[in-house]
Amino acid sequence: MKFEQQLALITIASWAPHYLNYKRLKEVLYADPELASFATEFDSEIAKVDHHYRVQEASAQAKLGELRAQWQSDMDQDSKEMWQADLARLLQQLENLTDFAQANLTGCRKILKKAAKVSKQQIARTLLPLVTNMQFAKSDSAETLLREARATWRKCTAVPVALANGVVNSVARKIVAAIPTVTELDLQSFPAGQVSRVWVALAEDALGLPIRVPVIVAKGMVKGPVVGITAALHGNELNGIPLIHRLVDELAPETLHGTLVAVPVANAPGFLLSQRGYSEGTDLNRVMPGKANGSSPQVYAYNLVHRVTRHFEYHLDLHTASHGRNNSLYVRADLTNPCTARMARLQNPQIIVHNTSPGGSMRGASMQRGIPAITVEVGNPSQFQKHYVKNALIGVTNILSQLRMVPDKKDPPEYTPVVCSRSFWIFAKSGGILTVHPDIAAWVRAGELIASVHSVFGDLEEEYFAPQDGIVVGKHIDPVCQTGNRILHLGIVEDELPAVVDDGHL
Repeated sequence: MKFEQQLALITIASWAPHYLNYKRLKEVLYADPELASFATEFDSEIAKVDHHYRVQEASAQAKLGELRAQWQSDMDQDSKEMWQADLARLLQQLENLTDFAQANLTGCRKILKKAAKVSKQQIARTLLPLVTNMQFAKSDSAETLLREARATWRKCTAVPVALANGVVNSVARKIVAAIPTVTELDLQSFPAGQVSRVWVALAEDALGLPIRVPVIVAKGMVKGPVVGITAALHGNELNGIPLIHRLVDELAPETLHGTLVAVPVANAPGFLLSQRGYSEGTDLNRVMPGKANGSSPQVYAYNLVHRVTRHFEYHLDLHTASHGRNNSLYVRADLTNPCTARMARLQNPQIIVHNTSPGGSMRGASMQRGIPAITVEVGNPSQFQKHYVKNALIGVTNILSQLRMVPDKKDPPEYTPVVCSRSFWIFAKSGGILTVHPDIAAWVRAGELIASVHSVFGDLEEEYFAPQDGIVVGKHIDPVCQTGNRILHLGIVEDELPAVVDDGHL
């Protein structure tokens, strides 16, 4: 549905003329259902795409060879920085090239499917082999180059971290029985090549005892980025916890470049009460970055930011749907920011929603500090969902690979994300027994029935229809409905990204 709009949102601007002209192919198709003109136009379009792909791939291959030949371990600092900048640009070129290939391959498949539907002919049997023989459809070559370039970066830019007190690699997985409590997360104090665990105190309860959050620090043997992951900021949103556990278990600190900081439970009081909010009910994702001299949840939020998340250089905030709702696996990110847009695509979601960081949110607090941040919605509350956790974990690993923190893994995404330029919730006008009809991640058309409300006596009270075409990002599943309850979260695909957009859902 509206693939040309999807394509417009994910197009690399400087390469725009070289993409498949999906809109033009549709026009030719409808003007000539016999497909003679369409076949000629299609052949011309894929040749155009393939030419650009080959030029970029050859250029990247030559540049990688040149950079490898230039590298010398004893280069002066200025030369080394110039070399690293050139390699960083090459990595960006190769990342763009793999995205370019995937977008155009998807476009080819979709237009051929549409052509078969319009013409009632098996046109794909004739034209699809033309596509699969093109270099851009064999994108393993670009992915191989990308892996080689990342491996070159990891090898040639490695700056060893000094081991503290003679610590050696053989104790990389040592876990101390007594986990210390600290009031400040000092990343410099953690030993390299180890996974460390601490409690960070953020406040005190009525007995004067610390209210603490668990923090896991995996510090590599080589300097690199600091990536932070927070989960359970809403205390009953739990899928992020097993994701963090699996990620840390799979990491090898001795080969890690940089530091991973993970907070499995960011809202400890809410987690202990199995509730979304803080102990007295306040939503912590609406009071960030908190106040040093504020209410209990404001102080807690302030210390969480100032003692933990301010140390991050990249931030992934893991959530799920709220109580009584179900979510797709989707990402909220500012798609006008190249870094967060890239993180969103790497995250392996079903849906990406453009959403500029709302005030009061954890993501917004990090973005205000200049820390690129995305929100990852991983399924449903109060449960562990292995399928969603697995796919979200692949996405997190993709981001670590892109940052050259871990070696590349060939984990193909399960989904081709739908990119929404905005989204909004549809709310109930009256109370009763609610039934929401479409499934999660289903497309709906303007005017399609999406929900019904019956009275407790069984009489139909209200029907709700989709105000425009869109995809179901999330929906209410609790049949008990009051006036003002959320019904359905609708993602909209349009040609342009708004400068500011907030669906009101934090």
